[in-house]
Amino acid sequence: MNVALIVTIVLVMAVVFVNGWTDAPNAIATAVSTRVLRPNVAIYIAVVMNFLGALVMTIFNAQVAETISNIVSFDGAGNTSQIALAASLFAIVTWAVAAWWFGIPTSESHALIAGLTGAAMALGGLDAVNINEWWKVIIGLIVSTVFGLGGGYVITKIVIWIFRPINRLIANKFFTFGQAISAMAMAFLHGAQDGQKFMGVFMLTLYYNGLVDKTAGGFTIPIWVMILCSVTMGVGTSVGGMRIIKSVGMDMVKLEKFQGFSADLGAAITLFFSSLFGIPVSTTHTKTTAIMGAGAAKRLSSVDWSVVRDMVWAWVLTFPGCGLIAYFMSKLFMAIF
Repeated sequence: MNVALIVTIVLVMAVVFVNGWTDAPNAIATAVSTRVLRPNVAIYIAVVMNFLGALVMTIFNAQVAETISNIVSFDGAGNTSQIALAASLFAIVTWAVAAWWFGIPTSESHALIAGLTGAAMALGGLDAVNINEWWKVIIGLIVSTVFGLGGGYVITKIVIWIFRPINRLIANKFFTFGQAISAMAMAFLHGAQDGQKFMGVFMLTLYYNGLVDKTAGGFTIPIWVMILCSVTMGVGTSVGGMRIIKSVGMDMVKLEKFQGFSADLGAAITLFFSSLFGIPVSTTHTKTTAIMGAGAAKRLSSVDWSVVRDMVWAWVLTFPGCGLIAYFMSKLFMAIF
């Protein structure tokens, strides 16, 4: 029995589960805060749409998974590759659970990339980092910030202009329906982005245990891996996540329905095109900046900038924090095992 393989797969599933538990609620946070969807209904919708997003998008376009699987190299002597990879996953779970406990919507995508990078560097130094693929991470940070914030702001301004002459009751009926649809789109695209990232890690696990081959074009992801990761993320989402929903959708900005619709639509458009081009962006980062933009479009004072400050600090600290934990944990694991 390959104990290292079993442990690593369990850790991958734990990371996918925690992502559904802590990250997926961001997709439905605005729909809950504007009372378009009840929390339990929103979570059921997120479960289904996360599953479909991870499965369907990967079948048609697996570029995000390919980027993640190529971002670092865990090539090492003996079983050190498996040990370092397992240590990175353990570090990611630790970071994610701590963030959930404090209700901070830290990015699971950033934690994943930081953990993989820190562990790979513990094994092979800077040579273990694929700079060409890492550039996509930097691009993703810029895209999620600029287009998330800009999309939420611009769409909100357009909506205000278009619906100014329309009766408020009629407009609210439209935005109630529209935000339910846009929340579903957000949950679908969360699965498309984050589901693929973890499928990429799952394939690395199989590769370093000699169970699959890797070609110049990356891995061919089996359908059973897609289903396993999709189901696990959905189960994680079903556990809940009201702490994160409260931080993102309720504490930062008091949104009206038209603002919630605008934020969801802006974030969904950004995630869709990022997925098409294989750019690994953070769904948390994208959604949160879109909410900031939607709030600021009405008036700057409507945004609680102290909550924004805490979130930004969490984002800034994720890369060095999770990366260092993974680095030292890998060193420890390799010394012990």
